[in-house]
Amino acid sequence: MPGRMTGEPWQMACLLATIVALSVVSAAAEQVTGSIETRVRQGATPAVTVVYAERADASTPPRPGTFTITQKGKSFTPRVLAVPVGSSVGFPNEDPIFHNVFSMSTPQPFDLGLYRAGATKVRTFSEPAVYYVFCNIHPQMVAFLVVAPSAWVATAAPDGSWRLDLPPGRYRITALSERAAPVSVDVAVGSTPAVAPPLILDESGAVTTPHLNKFGKPYPKSAYADK
Repeated sequence: MPGRMTGEPWQMACLLATIVALSVVSAAAEQVTGSIETRVRQGATPAVTVVYAERADASTPPRPGTFTITQKGKSFTPRVLAVPVGSSVGFPNEDPIFHNVFSMSTPQPFDLGLYRAGATKVRTFSEPAVYYVFCNIHPQMVAFLVVAPSAWVATAAPDGSWRLDLPPGRYRITALSERAAPVSVDVAVGSTPAVAPPLILDESGAVTTPHLNKFGKPYPKSAYADK
């Protein structure tokens, strides 16, 4: 057939096309790094920090995913999870006992009910928000779920460093933890890696008090003894 490439010329054209495509992909996002300083009470350890970016000069297309918070050993794993808005989170019960996952956080409080070992229940989060997740039976089970407004989301390293890969543009970078209010900085991303201004979280005033069960009542003393 006239104009059809065969053999080595065709293979070479495919190789060149692949190289060009990979170059475009690699150039589509640049590394943005930063650091977080967390102020805590004397002797306290900073909570895990979540960092996310929002476009300041354009709309941010949603990119939801599927995630998991496992119930095992009467604990939630991971204890801190950040997901893009629209994502679904599964809560599998891997303990040989019943659990009851719930959250009273707005705008979408939920109660997954009581379910046994081997079962999984799923919740889809359609609005950006912060959720404190508990078990109605075991008060020691606590998870912190951040539903971010974009897919550009990560958790900071223990030393406070973080990294996001962002396409060129202007962004607002926000950091928060379960014991500190959100703080934000603006950053411009060009064709080279960028460093965001430092962010400072203040957990020094955080006070830990026993949370209530899903009925708004204290857990029985026997629940605290069952660890």
